[in-house]
Amino acid sequence: MSVDKKILIIGSNGQIGSVLTRELVNMFGSQSVFAMDIQNPSSGFSDCTFLKCSILDKEKLHQIIAKYNITDVYLLAAYLSAKGEDNILKSWDLNVTGLMTILELAREKKIKKIFWPSSIAVFGPSTPKHNVDQFAITEPMTIYGVSKLAGENLCNYYNNKFGVDVRSLRYPGLVGWESLPGGGTTDYAVDIFHEAITKNEYTCFLSQDRHLPMMYMDDAIRATLELMSTNLESINIRTSYNISGLHFSPKELENKIKGYFPNFKVNYRADYRDEFAKGWPISINDNHAQNDWNWNPHYNLDQMVDAMIINLNK
Repeated sequence: MSVDKKILIIGSNGQIGSVLTRELVNMFGSQSVFAMDIQNPSSGFSDCTFLKCSILDKEKLHQIIAKYNITDVYLLAAYLSAKGEDNILKSWDLNVTGLMTILELAREKKIKKIFWPSSIAVFGPSTPKHNVDQFAITEPMTIYGVSKLAGENLCNYYNNKFGVDVRSLRYPGLVGWESLPGGGTTDYAVDIFHEAITKNEYTCFLSQDRHLPMMYMDDAIRATLELMSTNLESINIRTSYNISGLHFSPKELENKIKGYFPNFKVNYRADYRDEFAKGWPISINDNHAQNDWNWNPHYNLDQMVDAMIINLNK
């Protein structure tokens, strides 16, 4: 590992950021990793420098990049799908203007490499439901999806026109135990575990048969780090790579959890978030990720449920 690498994680307190920060500290050491968020971190924060700043505070961000000689940026700050519908202008500003700021820094050669996550929310009702191809129709129906699709095209543009090394994954719904969810439509799959353990009952905002692509957080973090460590010449997708892990419905997840808590009860009261999910794919084709950088998920549904319950019970 290069001792010259200096990494900034923007949105380090979030569901992905909190786990990714720890992994990057393990890989490169606390002196090479800098965490940034608009709120102070929790007590379990990784042992590295924390910087309180918004991605939209350009002046302060530029100072941080220069002061710490940042080479790599992981831009994770975003308004997610459900939360974004109540904050349309703020969502666009955070999700797109924030990305533009980082892309411009890379164009000006002030940073070398960027990771920026996209989402299955770029797909929509006209997208096929099964085995969705890398280049399938994208017709998002949320401001989150619209902003992510715009971001994908910005990444591709900055790479083609300016040679900016920006890499991206279309995350499916992510399930992890180390932080609470942040306002996404797939967050039921995290909430349900907390409620099963603490209350033995859960009210689900999706219909019981709403199948969606999902992924255990460990796989998502590993995919991110593998993509960022892949040789430049092997990266052929500069919008955002499809990646696949699992796909299941709330009812299927409920039945798996009942293997641990037989009396667990789930009430299904679908709301507006179910309409978002209705337009998304059921399964994803990630052949390009497999071929370009040997992507392969490790966790199946049983392993994910087991890991979630064991770790949350601790």
